[in-house]
Amino acid sequence: MITDTNARISAAARVRGVTLIELMIVVVVVAILASIAVPSYRNYVIRSQRTDATAALLRLAAAQEKFYLQNNTYAANASQVGGASSEHGWYTIAVNAANTNGFSASATVTAGGAQAKDTACNSFTIDESGQRGAKNKAGTTNMDCWR
Repeated sequence: MITDTNARISAAARVRGVTLIELMIVVVVVAILASIAVPSYRNYVIRSQRTDATAALLRLAAAQEKFYLQNNTYAANASQVGGASSEHGWYTIAVNAANTNGFSASATVTAGGAQAKDTACNSFTIDESGQRGAKNKAGTTNMDCWR
């Protein structure tokens, strides 16, 4: 009976910490999880930042209508109706054509900005009738961008 108790005490005394192999296994598991999570998170951030362009174009369209009511013509310049960049600066806003009959505005990814890696939705457009458009980096239409 005494030897059994001594054996348990000596076994408990030997188990004191984490071995290097156990620690390396934990590091490898964490690295694998991070390699999966970081790209997914980055894609989520890119998709969420598209709202900067859509919100800026919707504000510009509303400002164009207000400008039209006051001046009987649409503004020919983005700075007349709110500015040449989106709220966070990820997109450059431009009025492409303006006259008394209508306007067309675009939001294009700012070169070198945080949103420059967004190849699926590179530019957005809107006109006086509320018609929306979007194109990827290759110039192909991609209407999923407005969602």
